[in-house]
Formats: sequence, C-alpha cells, structure tokens
Amino acid sequence: MTFEDFKLNRQLLNAIEEAGYEKPSPIQEKAIPLLLAGHDVIGVAQTGTGKTAAFMLPLLMKLKYAQGNEPRALILAPTRELVMQIYEHFEMLSKYTDLRAVALYGGSGSIKRQLEQVREGMDLIIATPGRLLDIYQRNELNLRKIKTMIMDEADRILDMGFQPQINRLLEIISSKKRQNALFSATMPEKVVKLTEDFLEFPEEINISPVAVTAETVEQRYYEVPNFRTKINLLEHLLEDKESFHKVIVFTRTKEVANNVYKFLTRKVDESVRVIHSNKDQNARSNAFDDFKKENIRILVATDVAARGLDVSDVSHVINFEVPKQYDDYVHRIGRTGRAEKEGIAITFANVLDVHHLRKIEKLIGKKIPQERIPTVVDITQTPFEENQKLLRALDFIRQREDPNYKGAFHHKKRYQDPKNKDKKKNRSSSNRKPKKKR
Repeated sequence: MTFEDFKLNRQLLNAIEEAGYEKPSPIQEKAIPLLLAGHDVIGVAQTGTGKTAAFMLPLLMKLKYAQGNEPRALILAPTRELVMQIYEHFEMLSKYTDLRAVALYGGSGSIKRQLEQVREGMDLIIATPGRLLDIYQRNELNLRKIKTMIMDEADRILDMGFQPQINRLLEIISSKKRQNALFSATMPEKVVKLTEDFLEFPEEINISPVAVTAETVEQRYYEVPNFRTKINLLEHLLEDKESFHKVIVFTRTKEVANNVYKFLTRKVDESVRVIHSNKDQNARSNAFDDFKKENIRILVATDVAARGLDVSDVSHVINFEVPKQYDDYVHRIGRTGRAEKEGIAITFANVLDVHHLRKIEKLIGKKIPQERIPTVVDITQTPFEENQKLLRALDFIRQREDPNYKGAFHHKKRYQDPKNKDKKKNRSSSNRKPKKKR
C-alpha cells in the first residue's frame, strides 16, 4: 500500500513525499481509512510506529482549509513535549494548506503568547488538558464547534491525574456529530473505562499485544549490585563514543538523574544534559533540542521524557534504574529502534530491580538476556545501609505477594512494663481536673 491509495489530496501527498515517508506503517494502514470514513477509533500500537501521522492526515483532510476563528478540532496530549511533537507534525504535513493550529501547554511566561495566538483564530487546538481549561475559563475560547476530538497517549493522561479535566472537557464540548479517536501504546483498565464515555461504537485497531516492545530494539541487562558499580559500568560503556553516539540514560528520580549528570559531565563527557520535573520548560526544551540536533551525545532523564520524545537515530537507551511503572519500560526503550531502525536497550538491575525485571518480562512476553559485567569494571562492595534498604524493600514486596511468606525482617515491638503502664494511667487520671458541680 502507498499513501496514494488513501485518496488524500495533492497538498498532503506533496508534504508526505517531502517528509520522506515511503510507505504507510501498519497503524497508518488501518487507522487512516477508518478515520477518513468518519468512524470513532481506538488505536493501540507500540511507540515509534507512526501513530501521530495516523490521526493527523485524516484530520487535515477533514478540515481542508482555514475557516472562521473558532477551533473545529482538538488534540489532547499529556505533556508539553508531546504537544510540541504533534504540532511539528502538523506544520510538516499541512505546509501546503492554509490551516492554522495553536499549541497550548503549561510553563512560565507561555500563556500570554498563547492567548495572543488564540485571539488570532485557529482551526485546530493541540493542548494539554490543564492549560486548555485554564484558557477556556478566561472566556477566550469557544469549544462548541469542535467536530473532531483526538486523545493521544490516553493512559499517560490518566496516570498524570487529568481525569477531572477530561470529564470537564467532555461536558463542555458538544457530543453531537463529533468524531472521536483515542490512541495509546498501552490499554490499561482505566483507559478502557474512559472509552465507554468518550467513544461511540469505536473500531478497534490493535497492531500488537499490549506492552509488546518493538522487534527493532535489542534488549539486555546487567545484574549490578549497587549504585557505585552502576556508575562504574555506565562510565565504561560510554567510553565507546562510536557505538554509544546518541544515548538516553533513564533514572527513577530527579535526585539520581542529577547525580548521574554531574558524574558524567565531570568524568565522561561534557556533552550531556539532564531533564526532570524540577527543570523549567525552557531548560527542558533546550536540552531536548540540543539532543535532537546532536549538539549533545547524552541525555539523562526521568520518566518525564519516556513519552513524547520523537528523536531519530538514538543508538542506546540505558535504564540506570528500572521504572516503578512496568509500562514505562516499554515507553523508555521505545525511544530507540524507531521508524524500523535498530537500537539497543540496556538495563542495570540490582537485587530489587531483578525482581521487577521478571515482572516486566511477563508483561512484554519476552525474556531479556543477561550480560556479564566486563572484568575491567570495578565491582564495589555494597554499603551496609544501601544493602539493608534493598533487602527490606524486596522483603516487603514478597510479603505483600505471598501471605505465607514470613519475611526475613521482623519488626520488633517495644516492650512496655505493665506496672509502668498502670502508673502512667493513674498519673494521667490524677491530673484530670475535677468536674464542677452545677
């Protein structure tokens, strides 16, 4: 199949050709005809398979040309980064049309410019739920004329606590003759529940089972006993600048992200940036742009960057820590091996992480091969406190999963002498003030 087979207009076909799209991906093959026919759609496919173009092309065909100043279509996304990525696709695919779009997202100093853009008029809004409601409540937007509503990364939207905003938006936007679509890489129960309120008789597209990773990503893990050894292994791997030429290092917390960033800039390479929730929007955007343009080699990030980063030719994803949410593993490693190109995902796993990694293997239906730590890497002894913390956490998980498991750690109850207890009771009662007689 080619894009010509979808009977798209010449303006779109020219833009597609210039963008370098050679043939439709599986999600595009199935979603585009259904959306062009006006169906509500649920689309499930792993990240990096072309979901954005799958809903953007039919939407541009439906909008056709600029008309009025009030929005006729809405795309919701969970993060600023994903909003910007979708907006870039809009600009790329609509370049031969006169269609107008605005990108609405949170961030210091951004709302004034966004309000100006809204007042100038638009055909399409691409927005995070919170910022969209913020501007709507200022009486700056009329959302009653929206005829197409698309939700991208719906599971992430709900994970980030946007359910109340989504419910409010569904009340505001007229449901009469509105086409709806929901796209996501995973489909947990809460998203299924949302589809019941959001979609009418939807056509379901499931390109791959939930949480399956792309075949183009080679996965492996190292069993690493402690934080210090992880640092040593990371330093060793990144010394190979030719192979590890474009790398994302994922951590669970911003504290670890900062520590890894400081170490890498001091010991490995100055060509490093860090992204996490404490960084303001401008810092995050600049770091992402530098990485995308290959001005830097290494990007250290928390799961704030696990979705919405559409960067080509990422050679490696390194999970310095296993994510708390197992689905995030799929999204993390999906930053490499995109657009049918090959990539490598490496995970560092301590004794607690190995337990979680076994759960991830069940989720993705695939065994992750183990690699031996190279002999040149210094394997340090785990400090007592770090080891106890890991073992206690693992013990707690096992107790929670198996009621019959007694546990290696026992919480000691403080012994209290019954005599002291009675003395304390008598002392407290003697201190009470006598009740006044009426």
